[in-house]
Amino acid sequence: MSNTAAALLNRLGQAQGAAIAIEIISTRGSTPRGTDAFLIVTADQTGGTIGGGQLEFHAIDVARSMLAQGAPQRQLDMPLGPHLGQCCGGHVTLLLSPVDVAIAQRLRNRVNLAEQAQPEVLVFGLGHTGRALAQMLALLPFNVTLVDDRAEVFADLPQTCRWLPLDDPALAIAQALPGAAFIVLTHSHGLDYRLADAALARADAAYVGMIGSSTKRARFERWFLMRGGATARLRDFACPIGGADVADKRPAVIASLTAAEILRAFARRAALAKAALPEIVDAVADHVFIGEQGHGTDPA
Repeated sequence: MSNTAAALLNRLGQAQGAAIAIEIISTRGSTPRGTDAFLIVTADQTGGTIGGGQLEFHAIDVARSMLAQGAPQRQLDMPLGPHLGQCCGGHVTLLLSPVDVAIAQRLRNRVNLAEQAQPEVLVFGLGHTGRALAQMLALLPFNVTLVDDRAEVFADLPQTCRWLPLDDPALAIAQALPGAAFIVLTHSHGLDYRLADAALARADAAYVGMIGSSTKRARFERWFLMRGGATARLRDFACPIGGADVADKRPAVIASLTAAEILRAFARRAALAKAALPEIVDAVADHVFIGEQGHGTDPA
Protein backbone atom coordinates (compact mmCIF):
# COMPACT_ATOMS: atom_id res chain seq x y z
CA MET A 1 0.00 0.00 0.00
CA SER A 2 1.27 3.48 -0.78
CA ASN A 3 0.62 6.01 1.99
CA THR A 4 1.05 9.53 0.58
CA ALA A 5 0.97 11.08 4.06
CA ALA A 6 3.90 8.93 5.17
CA ALA A 7 5.75 9.70 1.92
CA LEU A 8 5.34 13.44 2.51
CA LEU A 9 6.55 13.08 6.09
CA ASN A 10 9.64 11.28 4.83
CA ARG A 11 10.34 14.02 2.28
CA LEU A 12 10.13 16.65 5.03
CA GLY A 13 12.86 14.81 6.95
CA GLN A 14 13.89 16.63 10.11
CA ALA A 15 12.39 19.98 9.07
CA GLN A 16 10.21 21.38 11.85
CA GLY A 17 7.30 23.76 11.42
CA ALA A 18 7.08 23.06 7.68
CA ALA A 19 3.83 21.09 7.90
CA ILE A 20 0.63 20.65 9.86
CA ALA A 21 -0.70 17.23 10.80
CA ILE A 22 -4.50 17.01 10.77
CA GLU A 23 -5.81 14.03 12.73
CA ILE A 24 -9.39 12.91 13.31
CA ILE A 25 -9.53 12.38 17.07
CA SER A 26 -13.25 11.64 17.45
CA THR A 27 -16.38 11.09 15.37
CA ARG A 28 -20.11 10.92 15.99
CA GLY A 29 -22.73 9.68 13.58
CA SER A 30 -22.07 9.38 9.85
CA THR A 31 -18.64 10.67 8.81
CA PRO A 32 -16.52 10.22 5.65
CA ARG A 33 -13.54 8.80 7.59
CA GLY A 34 -12.77 7.50 11.06
CA THR A 35 -10.02 8.07 13.60
CA ASP A 36 -7.56 6.04 11.53
CA ALA A 37 -7.26 8.91 9.02
CA PHE A 38 -4.83 11.79 8.97
CA LEU A 39 -3.62 14.43 6.53
CA ILE A 40 -0.28 16.23 6.21
CA VAL A 41 -0.41 19.80 4.86
CA THR A 42 2.51 21.96 3.71
CA ALA A 43 2.41 25.35 2.03
CA ASP A 44 2.02 23.71 -1.39
CA GLN A 45 1.36 19.99 -0.89
CA THR A 46 -0.95 17.59 0.90
CA GLY A 47 -0.56 13.90 1.70
CA GLY A 48 -3.27 11.56 2.92
CA THR A 49 -6.94 12.40 3.40
CA ILE A 50 -9.51 12.94 6.14
CA GLY A 51 -12.39 12.26 3.77
CA GLY A 52 -12.31 14.95 1.13
CA GLY A 53 -15.07 17.44 0.42
CA GLN A 54 -15.63 20.73 2.22
CA LEU A 55 -14.44 19.24 5.52
CA GLU A 56 -10.98 18.62 4.06
CA PHE A 57 -10.88 21.89 2.09
CA HIS A 58 -11.68 23.89 5.22
CA ALA A 59 -9.15 21.99 7.34
CA ILE A 60 -6.42 22.58 4.72
CA ASP A 61 -7.21 26.32 4.68
CA VAL A 62 -6.95 26.48 8.47
CA ALA A 63 -3.70 24.47 8.44
CA ARG A 64 -2.08 26.79 5.88
CA SER A 65 -3.17 29.81 7.88
CA MET A 66 -1.49 28.22 10.92
CA LEU A 67 1.70 27.69 8.91
CA ALA A 68 1.74 31.30 7.76
CA GLN A 69 1.21 32.61 11.30
CA GLY A 70 3.39 30.08 13.11
CA ALA A 71 0.34 29.20 15.20
CA PRO A 72 0.34 26.49 17.90
CA GLN A 73 -1.73 23.29 18.03
CA ARG A 74 -5.49 23.76 17.86
CA GLN A 75 -8.68 21.72 17.70
CA LEU A 76 -11.62 22.04 15.30
CA ASP A 77 -15.13 20.76 16.03
CA MET A 78 -16.86 20.23 12.70
CA PRO A 79 -20.57 19.38 12.38
CA LEU A 80 -21.04 17.95 8.90
CA GLY A 81 -24.20 19.77 8.00
CA PRO A 82 -25.53 22.19 5.37
CA HIS A 83 -23.43 25.17 6.55
CA LEU A 84 -20.29 23.21 5.62
CA GLY A 85 -21.79 22.01 2.36
CA GLN A 86 -21.83 18.39 3.49
CA CYS A 87 -24.81 16.15 4.11
CA CYS A 88 -23.21 13.36 6.20
CA GLY A 89 -25.01 14.61 9.31
CA GLY A 90 -22.26 13.49 11.66
CA HIS A 91 -19.63 15.32 13.67
CA VAL A 92 -15.84 15.26 13.45
CA THR A 93 -13.25 16.61 15.86
CA LEU A 94 -9.89 17.46 14.29
CA LEU A 95 -6.54 18.05 15.94
CA LEU A 96 -4.18 20.28 13.96
CA SER A 97 -0.55 20.11 15.11
CA PRO A 98 2.64 21.70 13.76
CA VAL A 99 4.80 18.74 12.77
CA ASP A 100 7.92 18.33 14.90
CA VAL A 101 10.26 15.35 15.14
CA ALA A 102 8.15 13.59 17.79
CA ILE A 103 4.85 14.00 15.90
CA ALA A 104 6.44 12.89 12.63
CA GLN A 105 7.83 9.75 14.26
CA ARG A 106 4.52 8.99 15.99
CA LEU A 107 2.66 9.21 12.70
CA ARG A 108 5.27 7.10 10.89
CA ASN A 109 4.92 4.47 13.61
CA ARG A 110 1.16 4.61 13.21
CA VAL A 111 1.44 3.99 9.47
CA ASN A 112 3.92 1.15 9.99
CA LEU A 113 1.68 -0.57 12.53
CA ALA A 114 -1.35 -0.22 10.25
CA GLU A 115 0.56 -1.66 7.30
CA GLN A 116 1.83 -4.59 9.37
CA ALA A 117 -1.78 -5.39 10.32
CA GLN A 118 -2.99 -5.39 6.71
CA PRO A 119 -4.10 -8.75 5.33
CA GLU A 120 -1.77 -10.64 3.03
CA VAL A 121 -2.65 -11.26 -0.63
CA LEU A 122 -0.57 -13.58 -2.79
CA VAL A 123 -0.84 -13.46 -6.59
CA PHE A 124 0.52 -16.49 -8.46
CA GLY A 125 1.30 -15.82 -12.10
CA LEU A 126 2.18 -12.50 -13.72
CA GLY A 127 0.72 -12.71 -17.18
CA HIS A 128 -1.59 -9.99 -18.51
CA THR A 129 -4.28 -10.46 -15.85
CA GLY A 130 -1.79 -11.06 -13.05
CA ARG A 131 0.01 -7.81 -13.86
CA ALA A 132 -3.28 -5.89 -14.01
CA LEU A 133 -4.24 -7.41 -10.67
CA ALA A 134 -0.89 -6.40 -9.15
CA GLN A 135 -1.48 -2.78 -10.20
CA MET A 136 -4.99 -2.83 -8.75
CA LEU A 137 -4.09 -4.49 -5.44
CA ALA A 138 -1.17 -2.12 -4.87
CA LEU A 139 -3.74 0.68 -4.38
CA LEU A 140 -5.56 -1.20 -1.62
CA PRO A 141 -4.78 -1.76 2.09
CA PHE A 142 -3.14 -5.14 1.53
CA ASN A 143 0.36 -6.55 1.85
CA VAL A 144 0.74 -7.96 -1.65
CA THR A 145 3.21 -10.69 -2.67
CA LEU A 146 3.70 -11.43 -6.37
CA VAL A 147 4.91 -14.96 -7.11
CA ASP A 148 6.20 -16.37 -10.39
CA ASP A 149 8.89 -18.79 -11.52
CA ARG A 150 10.05 -16.36 -14.26
CA ALA A 151 12.27 -13.62 -12.83
CA GLU A 152 11.93 -11.39 -15.91
CA VAL A 153 8.16 -10.83 -15.45
CA PHE A 154 8.62 -8.63 -12.38
CA ALA A 155 9.76 -5.62 -14.40
CA ASP A 156 7.64 -2.46 -14.05
CA LEU A 157 5.44 -3.87 -11.28
CA PRO A 158 4.53 -1.79 -8.18
CA GLN A 159 7.44 -1.27 -5.81
CA THR A 160 5.04 -1.50 -2.86
CA CYS A 161 4.46 -5.18 -3.66
CA ARG A 162 6.86 -7.89 -2.54
CA TRP A 163 8.38 -9.80 -5.46
CA LEU A 164 9.00 -13.50 -4.97
CA PRO A 165 10.62 -15.36 -7.89
CA LEU A 166 10.38 -19.05 -6.93
CA ASP A 167 11.11 -22.20 -8.92
CA ASP A 168 8.33 -23.83 -6.90
CA PRO A 169 5.63 -21.19 -6.21
CA ALA A 170 3.83 -23.62 -3.85
CA LEU A 171 6.45 -22.79 -1.21
CA ALA A 172 4.87 -19.36 -0.83
CA ILE A 173 1.53 -20.94 0.15
CA ALA A 174 3.10 -22.87 3.00
CA GLN A 175 4.87 -19.74 4.23
CA ALA A 176 1.85 -17.39 4.04
CA LEU A 177 0.35 -15.89 7.17
CA PRO A 178 -2.98 -17.14 8.53
CA GLY A 179 -5.96 -15.45 6.92
CA ALA A 180 -4.23 -14.75 3.60
CA ALA A 181 -5.87 -14.56 0.19
CA PHE A 182 -4.52 -16.65 -2.71
CA ILE A 183 -5.16 -15.83 -6.38
CA VAL A 184 -3.95 -18.40 -8.91
CA LEU A 185 -3.52 -17.41 -12.59
CA THR A 186 -0.33 -18.99 -13.89
CA HIS A 187 0.63 -19.99 -17.43
CA SER A 188 -0.06 -23.69 -16.70
CA HIS A 189 -3.34 -25.45 -15.91
CA GLY A 190 -1.42 -28.17 -14.08
CA LEU A 191 0.36 -25.62 -11.89
CA ASP A 192 -2.93 -23.78 -11.30
CA TYR A 193 -4.47 -27.02 -10.02
CA ARG A 194 -1.53 -27.76 -7.72
CA LEU A 195 -1.47 -24.25 -6.25
CA ALA A 196 -5.25 -24.09 -5.78
CA ASP A 197 -5.15 -27.50 -4.10
CA ALA A 198 -2.42 -26.33 -1.69
CA ALA A 199 -4.29 -23.11 -0.90
CA LEU A 200 -7.59 -24.94 -0.29
CA ALA A 201 -5.77 -27.30 2.06
CA ARG A 202 -5.21 -24.31 4.33
CA ALA A 203 -8.38 -24.02 6.38
CA ASP A 204 -7.33 -20.51 7.46
CA ALA A 205 -7.40 -18.96 3.97
CA ALA A 206 -9.67 -15.92 3.66
CA TYR A 207 -9.98 -16.34 -0.11
CA VAL A 208 -8.86 -18.84 -2.74
CA GLY A 209 -9.47 -18.00 -6.38
CA MET A 210 -8.34 -19.37 -9.73
CA ILE A 211 -8.64 -17.87 -13.17
CA GLY A 212 -10.68 -19.96 -15.59
CA SER A 213 -14.15 -20.85 -16.78
CA SER A 214 -17.04 -22.96 -15.61
CA THR A 215 -15.48 -25.88 -17.53
CA LYS A 216 -12.12 -25.42 -15.83
CA ARG A 217 -13.85 -25.23 -12.46
CA ALA A 218 -15.79 -28.46 -13.09
CA ARG A 219 -12.62 -30.29 -14.13
CA PHE A 220 -10.70 -28.97 -11.14
CA GLU A 221 -13.47 -29.99 -8.75
CA ARG A 222 -13.45 -33.54 -10.08
CA TRP A 223 -9.66 -33.69 -9.79
CA PHE A 224 -9.74 -32.16 -6.29
CA LEU A 225 -12.38 -34.56 -4.96
CA MET A 226 -10.70 -37.60 -6.52
CA ARG A 227 -7.59 -36.67 -4.58
CA GLY A 228 -9.58 -36.70 -1.33
CA GLY A 229 -10.37 -33.01 -1.09
CA ALA A 230 -13.35 -31.99 1.04
CA THR A 231 -16.49 -30.78 -0.73
CA ALA A 232 -16.93 -28.09 1.93
CA ARG A 233 -13.64 -26.46 0.89
CA LEU A 234 -15.08 -25.81 -2.59
CA ARG A 235 -18.03 -23.83 -1.27
CA ASP A 236 -16.08 -20.55 -1.09
CA PHE A 237 -13.65 -21.35 -3.91
CA ALA A 238 -13.76 -18.59 -6.54
CA CYS A 239 -13.44 -19.81 -10.11
CA PRO A 240 -13.69 -17.96 -12.37
CA ILE A 241 -12.17 -15.15 -10.31
CA GLY A 242 -14.28 -12.01 -10.33
CA GLY A 243 -17.46 -14.02 -10.88
CA ALA A 244 -19.23 -15.22 -13.99
CA ASP A 245 -21.87 -12.48 -14.25
CA VAL A 246 -19.70 -10.05 -16.28
CA ALA A 247 -18.73 -11.30 -19.73
CA ASP A 248 -15.90 -8.80 -20.28
CA LYS A 249 -12.60 -10.72 -20.19
CA ARG A 250 -10.17 -7.81 -20.48
CA PRO A 251 -7.41 -8.10 -17.85
CA ALA A 252 -8.19 -4.78 -16.16
CA VAL A 253 -11.88 -5.71 -15.83
CA ILE A 254 -11.11 -9.14 -14.36
CA ALA A 255 -8.59 -7.50 -12.00
CA SER A 256 -11.15 -4.93 -10.80
CA LEU A 257 -13.83 -7.56 -10.18
CA THR A 258 -11.36 -9.84 -8.39
CA ALA A 259 -10.09 -7.03 -6.16
CA ALA A 260 -13.69 -6.31 -5.12
CA GLU A 261 -14.22 -10.01 -4.42
CA ILE A 262 -11.15 -10.10 -2.17
CA LEU A 263 -12.21 -6.96 -0.30
CA ARG A 264 -15.58 -8.54 0.42
CA ALA A 265 -13.96 -11.79 1.56
CA PHE A 266 -11.79 -9.93 4.07
CA ALA A 267 -14.77 -7.84 5.21
CA ARG A 268 -16.85 -10.99 5.82
CA ARG A 269 -14.00 -12.55 7.77
CA ALA A 270 -13.61 -9.41 9.91
CA ALA A 271 -17.36 -9.28 10.58
CA LEU A 272 -17.43 -12.93 11.65
CA ALA A 273 -14.46 -12.38 13.96
CA LYS A 274 -16.12 -9.32 15.47
CA ALA A 275 -19.40 -11.20 15.98
CA ALA A 276 -17.56 -14.07 17.67
CA LEU A 277 -15.68 -11.77 20.06
CA PRO A 278 -18.49 -11.35 22.64
CA GLU A 279 -18.91 -15.14 22.76
CA ILE A 280 -15.18 -15.58 23.34
CA VAL A 281 -15.20 -12.93 26.06
CA ASP A 282 -18.21 -14.56 27.74
CA ALA A 283 -16.54 -17.97 27.58
CA VAL A 284 -13.33 -16.61 29.13
CA ALA A 285 -15.33 -14.80 31.80
CA ASP A 286 -17.26 -17.96 32.62
CA HIS A 287 -14.01 -19.93 32.82
CA VAL A 288 -12.45 -17.35 35.15
CA PHE A 289 -15.59 -17.16 37.30
CA ILE A 290 -15.84 -20.95 37.58
CA GLY A 291 -12.14 -21.13 38.40
CA GLU A 292 -12.50 -18.51 41.12
CA GLN A 293 -15.49 -20.36 42.57
CA GLY A 294 -13.52 -23.59 42.63
CA HIS A 295 -10.69 -21.99 44.61
CA GLY A 296 -12.80 -19.77 46.84
CA THR A 297 -14.32 -20.45 50.25
CA ASP A 298 -17.96 -21.22 50.99
CA PRO A 299 -19.36 -18.18 52.82
CA ALA A 300 -21.86 -20.49 54.50
